[in-house]
Amino acid sequence: MNIKEKKIAIVGGGPGGLTLARLLQQEGLNITVYERDVNKDARVQGANLDLHEESGLAALKKANLLDAFYANYLPDAGKLRIMDNRGKIYLDDHTEEHIAEHRPEIDRGPLRKILLESLQPETVIWDSQFISMEHKNDGWELHFRNGKKYYADIVIGADGANSKIRPYLSDIKPIYSGVTIIEGNIYEAQKNAPNLFNLLKGGKIFAFGNEQSIILSSKGDGSIAFYTGEKVDSNWVKESGIDFENLADVKKWFETNFSDWDSIYHELFATDKMSIVPRPLFHYTPDQYWTTLNNLTIIGDAAHRMPPYAGEGVNMAMLDALELSEELLRNENIKLAIANYESKMFERLKEVTAMTMQNTVEFHQQDSLQYILDMFNNFN
Repeated sequence: MNIKEKKIAIVGGGPGGLTLARLLQQEGLNITVYERDVNKDARVQGANLDLHEESGLAALKKANLLDAFYANYLPDAGKLRIMDNRGKIYLDDHTEEHIAEHRPEIDRGPLRKILLESLQPETVIWDSQFISMEHKNDGWELHFRNGKKYYADIVIGADGANSKIRPYLSDIKPIYSGVTIIEGNIYEAQKNAPNLFNLLKGGKIFAFGNEQSIILSSKGDGSIAFYTGEKVDSNWVKESGIDFENLADVKKWFETNFSDWDSIYHELFATDKMSIVPRPLFHYTPDQYWTTLNNLTIIGDAAHRMPPYAGEGVNMAMLDALELSEELLRNENIKLAIANYESKMFERLKEVTAMTMQNTVEFHQQDSLQYILDMFNNFN
């Protein structure tokens, strides 16, 4: 059976899954995306995405979506200030002396909208939370929490860091990085966190001190995305005694643990117009491997979960989509196409994982400020 006659299921409607759907669908393949969100208007949380020329932007170019991207990107969002915990600025891309590296940034919501609008109607089946699947004929029967089930000849898992597709391929478990972040979004930041809003100037801040980090990003909708980082045990979220559903409880934790940080940072938790989620950061070993199947593979965080300290997560997911689509369209032998994609992915992830984990460690050492300054000065 020609691949254009096969039903391809992509589980997960994040940037990786939607990019893959676009790349395959524009070449005439039969694609269905199953997404757990209730509908397309579900709020998309998280910081901005900076897309790299050799990966994220390359995928959008192949998808004929670069014009739409540049119509929605944030020109100033990549301008960076590097600061210490006392509020002193050490590097400032808002000055003439330092110009931010050109890795254009976009909010997650607009990127998702661009990708969704590029797909044919009814491509995405919403409210489809994957539960399990089983072999049927030469493919898979997929089961979802809403009670529905669908058949696919080929399944591609793009269902994120806690992928339920991955165990059908690999029993390799992720490794705790030693760092846990509290990820948050402050809504209507100009009103609810005015000092931080003004300090950001539409860009981002990397701040370091006491083996801790705070990273903030201005979003196009007027909100601020942030995450705090510190070294704690892997089970800290469950055993800390903090009620992460209670903002007052989280504020008390921050005031205690980040007591040596300047008062401007404490504006992070001065409002209840926000959302937060604790995230222990995990990664897979750089040399991970699994045996290729002829009708199943994974992309993005499902394949190579890692901390966010190198800005490679979304770029690797979109590059996965690009390389997998190219192999599937190039090779009549589907298993060979999947094997070629997985081989390339495993190889490039060795370097990216190593770089990401080095940053994760170095960002939370006593000399973290000097480390990050050296890094960015070498870019300029």
